[in-house]
Amino acid sequence: MSYRELAVEIIKNVGGKENVLSLTNCATRLRFNLKDDSKANTDVLKNTKGVMGVVNKGGQYQVIIGSDVANVCKEINEVANLQDNTAASEEDNKNAVVKVLDTIAGIFTPIIPAITGAGMLKAVMALLVSFKVISTSSQTYSILNFMADAAFYFLPFLLANSAAKKFKCNAYMAMTLAAVLLHPNFAAMVDVAKTTGEGISFLGIPVTIATYSSSVIPIILGVWLMSFVEPLADKVSPKAIKFFTKPLITLVITGLATLIVLGPLGNICGNGISLGIEFLNKYANWLVPFIVGTFSPLLVMTGMHYGLIPIGINNIATAGFDTVVGPGMLGSNIAQGAAALAVACKTKNSELKQLATSAGITGVCGITEPAMYGVTLKLKRPLIGVMIGGGVSGLFLGIFGVGRYTSGSPGLLALPGYIGTDGFRNIIFACIGAAIAFVVSFLVTYFVGFEDVVDEKKKEEKTLDINTKDTTIYAPINGKCVELSEVNDPMFADGMMGDGVAIIPQNGRVVAPTDGVISAIFDTKHALGIKSNDGAEILIHIGIDTVNLKGKYFNAKVKAGDSIKKGDLLVEFDIDSIKKAGYEVITPIIITNRGDYSDIIGGEKVGLKVKENDKLMRLIK
Repeated sequence: MSYRELAVEIIKNVGGKENVLSLTNCATRLRFNLKDDSKANTDVLKNTKGVMGVVNKGGQYQVIIGSDVANVCKEINEVANLQDNTAASEEDNKNAVVKVLDTIAGIFTPIIPAITGAGMLKAVMALLVSFKVISTSSQTYSILNFMADAAFYFLPFLLANSAAKKFKCNAYMAMTLAAVLLHPNFAAMVDVAKTTGEGISFLGIPVTIATYSSSVIPIILGVWLMSFVEPLADKVSPKAIKFFTKPLITLVITGLATLIVLGPLGNICGNGISLGIEFLNKYANWLVPFIVGTFSPLLVMTGMHYGLIPIGINNIATAGFDTVVGPGMLGSNIAQGAAALAVACKTKNSELKQLATSAGITGVCGITEPAMYGVTLKLKRPLIGVMIGGGVSGLFLGIFGVGRYTSGSPGLLALPGYIGTDGFRNIIFACIGAAIAFVVSFLVTYFVGFEDVVDEKKKEEKTLDINTKDTTIYAPINGKCVELSEVNDPMFADGMMGDGVAIIPQNGRVVAPTDGVISAIFDTKHALGIKSNDGAEILIHIGIDTVNLKGKYFNAKVKAGDSIKKGDLLVEFDIDSIKKAGYEVITPIIITNRGDYSDIIGGEKVGLKVKENDKLMRLIK
């Protein structure tokens, strides 16, 4: 199934475009806000090829796609034109807790890449200093340091933008409010007031002496207030002068209210959280990482993990590190991946083995949805191993006070974020905790076992026979035929898109591999979908990551909907220019509707040179 076909199916089964208020995506999920969740056909979606699972928690209707989610989200936006779907939100029956979780997710999820990049830069700097590559007194270090600090120092700006979108007010006005809090003149007034002991006032009203750089709660409260003031300012402003009176009223009221009331209140809340965490670290530093490590899967299932995001970000922004949220989730995520890999080692079901292997690898790297919804939750008993492994790891990390210095998806790839300023102690214990999570979860899952999924059909050994009535796919390119595992992209190498082979091209031509219709062709011309007259759905993807070329060096000879005959020229491409641009030209030929066939035979051509129109694969019904 192509991205576009999957997009159409998803839109149809979430109740249609008219039922969608908004759509965003994270690393693996489409996150819908629906007008009426009951209109969504969840059972159909769960059984749709290309969908790993569906979760309706935390105020969002989440469709789990996997690592290909961005492509599917793009197609949905194009098919349903959701970017322009700005209709006012209807009142729904979601309870207060769900609304709060949905708001937290909407505000903090978009800013994670920025603070992750900044935190990882800090980790790289710590490594460079530890190995004496750069000195802390050098200008190189100073430049890298303010680059790494920028996202945290100006955190109110990032939060203002995402909060404005969530609270449905003007993003530029919201960022102006952040500028008010961070303006150098206000910061100078605060410094003078602290030095002289004199206060700051506006028309006799005291303004709390506070610093808002790296703060989280004050700007969110300010933008929340703006969401009420802005429509009120619009209502009271005369139409003739509304253009400037509306923003004037909004800025003055929200700016002063934030400086005098909401900002200080937010600081008190932030400091209260910090004091509570400090208390826990002093008297029970093992408790929270243990609880988070043990119960993270249940928190994710219910959407309650969104409540942990601002705590972790606030810890890093204010204290510079987080010993509460990150370590516990690190153990839980790695345990989730380890449990999936244990399933892959023990199952006799080939499809489950393939799914569990790929999900396990992404799980230990920090993306756990494929492992959780595709493996451990479905099989149930592996979840025991996940919770035990995550809990033991969280307990260890808590006892030794391990903290992370950057935000991001907790997993093996995030371990550099545990490099601190006190040498390698913190990162060493983080690695030990990760190893504990993996080993404990893997062993518990393997020996506790699970009810294996039985193959419905036993594959029989077949040889390539060109005289059968089954569908034959012909080579669309001259070149060397290789296995998909040689493709430097896990989406193809792990068979996530379907079965098939790949060809290393000798010249820049793609011809039709069968009679049929062009079902889809990307605007970038690097990939096209074909539906044969026999019902086979074929994806030809020229090169790896060549979408980034945006159509350069590609010349399509067909368009979507065109009828084609075997051997018709479809696309021409410049091999040498693509290689010089730094991209591989290996071309996967994928059967995306793999489930419609009992077997796909093409192994006999692997390792051999093929020519256009040579018999390449046979699809057995």
